[in-house]
Amino acid sequence: MSNLKATVKMPGTCGELVQGAIDNIPFHITCPIDIYSVVHVELSKYTSELDYPPECPKAATAVKRALSFMGQLDVGGKLTVHSPIPVGKGMASSTADVAAAIEAVSIAFRNACTPHNDYARRRIEKRDVAELALSIEPTDGSLFPDIVLFDHIAGKAYRHLGSPPPIDIIILDFGGEVDTIAFNRHNHQAILRQLEPQITRALELVQDGIINGEPQLVGQGATISARINQEILFKPQLEHVISLAKEVGAVGVNVAHSGTVIGILLDARKGDREAAAEFLKKRLAGLDNMFLCSLISGGCQEIP
Repeated sequence: MSNLKATVKMPGTCGELVQGAIDNIPFHITCPIDIYSVVHVELSKYTSELDYPPECPKAATAVKRALSFMGQLDVGGKLTVHSPIPVGKGMASSTADVAAAIEAVSIAFRNACTPHNDYARRRIEKRDVAELALSIEPTDGSLFPDIVLFDHIAGKAYRHLGSPPPIDIIILDFGGEVDTIAFNRHNHQAILRQLEPQITRALELVQDGIINGEPQLVGQGATISARINQEILFKPQLEHVISLAKEVGAVGVNVAHSGTVIGILLDARKGDREAAAEFLKKRLAGLDNMFLCSLISGGCQEIP
């Protein structure tokens, strides 16, 4: 078992393209970006202890639950996590670490399989990754390939929507943090029921935009959802950002519905994100950080 190791990368997100609830079932549409958490596991039957970074207890729990799922209760080893994804911003830093850790365990056993062993008695499929992650905390659907609709609380809803349209994203961070677990403990059902017609419209626009590869429709729906969310988690800079987004020719904006960041969505076939970013830096007060990213397909990838 000395060769049971794997390295996996998993994207973060710029919040969500849409988030809300329909028929009392919460959901979001994923917004994965090209900033990655990289997780490495080395597993051994010679120890049941897991060595892991003290700042990554959720990823460590994910490794242990993945091992338990695979019937490998006596296995330990070492977990390493390298991630530039900011914490507490709504950029799915925890989901990236947790999902990558689960996938790394699965891949490590899969790669070690030979006709003479039966390491992977149970394969960890994508829905298993989601269930294991949800057992730890609310989880972003970005662990699935492409762009999907997913119930981040209980996993009751899942729908594959399609490949990411050509969208660049300028992520704006005005500071502060949100505790996602604490946020999701609050019951927002009453207000979400009142807002359901608007949420449904946002969902329809973004869904059509993804299916047809139309960034403009995605931007329209995402902007509706961002404004709806002001009733739940207010962002004082949002309307000013929407105004500036129009000036740089953006198709719309999106937000981290349970976080702090705001994304400006550009049609990658038309927009110049570097020029837009320079313009925004001059016009935005109180900006802590900025990231230039692209909308990509979700899901983990093994790093050879």
